[in-house]
Amino acid sequence: MSEFWLTLVNSFTAAFGEAEALTGWEAVAVLLALAYLVFAMKGSIWCWAAAFISTAIYTVLFWKVSLLMESVLNIYYMAMAVYGYWMWTRGGKEHDGVNIVSWRLSTHLKIIGITTLVALVIGHFMATQTQAAFPYLDAATTCFAVMTTYLVAKKVLENWIYWFVIDAVSIYLYVSKGLMLTAVLFVFYLGMVVFGYYMWRNKMKVQKTAQQIDLTAGTA
Repeated sequence: MSEFWLTLVNSFTAAFGEAEALTGWEAVAVLLALAYLVFAMKGSIWCWAAAFISTAIYTVLFWKVSLLMESVLNIYYMAMAVYGYWMWTRGGKEHDGVNIVSWRLSTHLKIIGITTLVALVIGHFMATQTQAAFPYLDAATTCFAVMTTYLVAKKVLENWIYWFVIDAVSIYLYVSKGLMLTAVLFVFYLGMVVFGYYMWRNKMKVQKTAQQIDLTAGTA
């Protein structure tokens, strides 16, 4: 009996130690992810540096808690951080960065339809062939986040609307897997993405006004 209790105590001690290490790295990733969002709202290229480091940490964290697609997603985020930096600094026709744009509703409906179909296929594969937790939700948040990150790099205004839905679903996933700091971060995200949307929309209006002034001056 004494051996049983000793084993039980040792198991709890080991689990607590692992949780402490996980929470420490998670805290760093959370702060950097928060910095990414703040910089992105302001349109600062520093958002991509914060994103690269934060996602590198999350790649390992998600793998440890069996959110396999979330882990793969963060590898993609690392690559997109490099692409986003290039687009914001060298993209566009003049190679001086891209401006904020808005895409038509019909375009977004096509994107949603295709992404949903891909998510269902991947979710089915994960549910039947892997030990992934919440396979369909995991696949859905992953597929839509992949697509939405590309929209951020292209500075498509509606990316903030996609993020709102993705973040709301992600909160449930993270709470279920014990990533409480990340869940709290995503609660803040829900409010911040709303501000991000309006900040980008206002900047887009300013850009359009400036372009009209330039066109008028060019024809004068």
